Amino acid sequence: MAKFELKLPKMGESVAEATITSWLKEVGDTIELDEAIVEIATDKVDSEVPSEVEGVLIERLYDVDAVVKVGETLAIIEISGDGATEDVAVTTIKSEVKTEEPQEVKAIENTIAEVTAVKEAVAVIGDSPSGKFYSPLVKTIAKKENISMTELESIVGTGKDNRVTKDDILAYIENRGNTPLNGGDTKPVAIATPVHSQKPATPAAPVSVNGQDEIIEMSRMGKLVAQHMVNSVQTSAHVQSFIEVDVTKIVNWRNKVKDSFQKREGEKITFTPIFMEAIAKTIKDFPMINISVDGDRVIKKKNINLGMAAALADGNLIVPVIKNADQLNLMGMTKAVNDLALRARTGKLKPDDTQGGTYTVTNVGSFGSVMGTPIINQPQVAILALGAIRKVPAVIETSEGDFIGIRHKMFLSHSYDHRVVNGALGGMFIQRVAEYLEGFDTNREF
Repeated sequence: MAKFELKLPKMGESVAEATITSWLKEVGDTIELDEAIVEIATDKVDSEVPSEVEGVLIERLYDVDAVVKVGETLAIIEISGDGATEDVAVTTIKSEVKTEEPQEVKAIENTIAEVTAVKEAVAVIGDSPSGKFYSPLVKTIAKKENISMTELESIVGTGKDNRVTKDDILAYIENRGNTPLNGGDTKPVAIATPVHSQKPATPAAPVSVNGQDEIIEMSRMGKLVAQHMVNSVQTSAHVQSFIEVDVTKIVNWRNKVKDSFQKREGEKITFTPIFMEAIAKTIKDFPMINISVDGDRVIKKKNINLGMAAALADGNLIVPVIKNADQLNLMGMTKAVNDLALRARTGKLKPDDTQGGTYTVTNVGSFGSVMGTPIINQPQVAILALGAIRKVPAVIETSEGDFIGIRHKMFLSHSYDHRVVNGALGGMFIQRVAEYLEGFDTNREF
């Protein structure tokens, strides 16, 4: 028998860690090849980690809600076959011991001892009563310095999601002697935070709760979205421009081709890919809308990757990305939009599907809204909201004079970062989108 380490796979360029949301297999369960073992969640999308081997699950190394780095071992699977029962890491070390010199053997033994000490420290310190996550390194330092869990929880963390980092606990230890203790209780020590790391939090106003109120815990996705929105408003100087567009030609053309398209392709054609095509063309005309800000530098993006806000089954929104949208014709755009929307609704998006967006579009009209003022999806600098298409009376200009007619119209709402996008660029951008939509060729082949 041999042991296989199931590791957290790479899930995209910007994804470095994931949270375990649930274990799908118990210790002792038989595992099939490609069978899902554990469900994980990143700040972008939820997914499953399948097994690369057949065997029996003999150990789970993390509990639910633990945060795991990419490449770390999640579980141990015992597989059939010749070989020793030791796991891969220990087997490798033992094989090296046989060929190394005595001094190098001693160094390897010391490494094994250090690993064992870390495991013991984690076991002694235990889990946080409040549910906070502490890395094995932080727990090891806490054990060495005789810092209790209660005292550890008093340290203000500067890491992601306010986690306590190595620097935080070392700074705490350095100032520990200057911190008065009262009856064994340790007062929180605020660690100096670099100016660029995070802004000081404003205390929230207390909320009164009576016996008739229902308290609902925010979902993990809800918490992430909330923090993302707050960070965006604090980062970018939001400004909006609006324009009304006559989309009568598009409505009539879609009504003409939708039945034949569905019969031929087996799926529907919506207005979204038509709008996305116009937006991608406009970004090529105004490339300085396709940027991001890094301190005092502006990064001009080469690729045009359109984010498309889509609804999840639980009501939350996610933004899958259409890569190189400017290179797609209307058929390709339709296929991409339908595929991402379907996989968003069924929870089958992959982490890479939400990475690399350079400009975002959200369809507030699908919820009946005439217009909206969307919040920029950082680190992008602009976002476009599509309002509901409505039949309205409008003045129609002709060579024979003006008259009132019924037209299909909608509002475009453009939010942009006024630090780097001025009103002229923001306004000209949606004006060009409107021109492309109103000039839609109703005779085009599809």
